[in-house]
Amino acid sequence: MDGPLIHDKQRPHRVVQISDCHLFASTEGRLLGLNTEDSLRKVMERVVSEQPRIDVVLATGDLSQDGTVSSYQRFQQHLAPLNAPSYWLQGNHDLTAPMVNALGGHSHLSPCLITLGEWRIVMLNSSIEHEVPGYLQPTELEFLREALEATRGHHTLVCLHHHPLPIGCHWLDNQVVKNAAEFWAVMDRFDHVRGVLWGHVHQESDQMRKGVRLLSVPSTCVQFKPQSQKFAVDELAPGYRWLDLHEDGHIDTAVSRVEGFHFEVDHAVKGY
Repeated sequence: MDGPLIHDKQRPHRVVQISDCHLFASTEGRLLGLNTEDSLRKVMERVVSEQPRIDVVLATGDLSQDGTVSSYQRFQQHLAPLNAPSYWLQGNHDLTAPMVNALGGHSHLSPCLITLGEWRIVMLNSSIEHEVPGYLQPTELEFLREALEATRGHHTLVCLHHHPLPIGCHWLDNQVVKNAAEFWAVMDRFDHVRGVLWGHVHQESDQMRKGVRLLSVPSTCVQFKPQSQKFAVDELAPGYRWLDLHEDGHIDTAVSRVEGFHFEVDHAVKGY
């Protein structure tokens, strides 16, 4: 468990979520025709201009497309101007060993438990290397159970890469956490979880389940079209999510997107 983060109690905790960057070993790498290095740079410029004080950055997976050390090192470089601690999740395109290598042995990789004033943030690894759908290993579920036991009396946010329930996008819902029922069986035993946060779906969503707020975030590169039966790219611009975690347990949040952004989808590429 990480130590407490310094914070001004007169304001809520400001959290920034960055997700699904899909960086390559080369800065010229493209996903569906989009240069992912360039799109991440534009998103981070927006974060810097909009977020003067950030308490923590949550990077919720698929930070790399090819799992290379150099892609993770460049991701760290993109985060540096934010001057805030960052915690990373593995996505289905990520590889743990290169991530650890790039992190230099720091314990900022899931699973972990973050202390943020009266809030606690649980980071879970829902990815199985070289597999697309999500799955929470027994060790992850046990980490979740122990973390939620330990955080009783504190408002808690749970984060993972994959979506733990369908979002109405048929092809993506085939990639939902396979054992989501086990995840919710643990979660439903506790009444202090205020939100669940994830990436993977390349689109924003905001819904409620049993009083818990459920949030997904845009990708910093290509966006996927909501409510689509088959793979489809949306025209919305890349973006990120910010959250304010208030001492009384409520969450304010919004998505911010790059302006004036447009790219031509490479239709010769099937899927991603």
